[in-house]
Amino acid sequence: MQKFKQTKKSFFQTIIFHFRYNHVMFKVIVSLLFFIYALFINGCGTKAKTLKDINTSANIKPIKKLPKICFKPNALPLEKIMQDKKIKKGAQIYIRVFKLEKELELWAKKELTYVLLKTYPICRYSGKLGPKQRSGDKQAPEGIYVLTKKSLHPNSRYHLALNIQYPNRYDRRHKRTGSNIMIHGRCSSTGCFAMGDSQIEEIYKIVKETFDKGKKFIYVAIYPFRLNKKNLTLYKNTYWYDFWLNLKTGYDMFEETRVPPFVGIKNKRYVFQKRGLSPYQ
Repeated sequence: MQKFKQTKKSFFQTIIFHFRYNHVMFKVIVSLLFFIYALFINGCGTKAKTLKDINTSANIKPIKKLPKICFKPNALPLEKIMQDKKIKKGAQIYIRVFKLEKELELWAKKELTYVLLKTYPICRYSGKLGPKQRSGDKQAPEGIYVLTKKSLHPNSRYHLALNIQYPNRYDRRHKRTGSNIMIHGRCSSTGCFAMGDSQIEEIYKIVKETFDKGKKFIYVAIYPFRLNKKNLTLYKNTYWYDFWLNLKTGYDMFEETRVPPFVGIKNKRYVFQKRGLSPYQ
């Protein structure tokens, strides 16, 4: 009888243990799933909430897939280029991104104007030509964005990352949603710009040095392509043509002066103003 009671007690203890254990495991699994969901709901790695693509009706064909290039063979190190061009560490910089050409340009201020330091191939980005509209649309943004000190992400799961702080004021006026859009390492991305590890190390370093010298912000201009007459003529019947003409105003100012213009928002449009050629701007 005593043995039976012990067996019965052991049986119920085993059931209670397994229930508690499985209950804890269930909570762990649910927490893990929510964590993974949180990682992928915005920015890089996002999955679309709907199969409908906003650009389907924009008369924009998918961009021809270019080879994945994470570095230029025999390219000079950025530090050597800066020495040759006599650019001091911590100089104000300016970044331009061209989606169709898959290029990121890095410019630095030298005396009164900016000089091109280096052009990096973009390893990977997603979507078609045109701006990002909503969270989960797998679209890389277009427009004028800003890096600040809080944009630095040294512990990114994509090696190193710079948050361009999408949505900006223009995007919010147009009720666009999403977040965590980065210029980062690796060669895999959905909604961001993947540069490869060696390239992002150079870009990240010069951005950090700029902020370490007391600079407050860095403009990042993201364009669908080089906004020259030839390219705009090819895309004049597309949905985003007027938006690109708006961006072209600032693009042309920089092409003319080699100084990034001031950028503002008025009546849901970008407004650009030329800067004076001053060493303090």
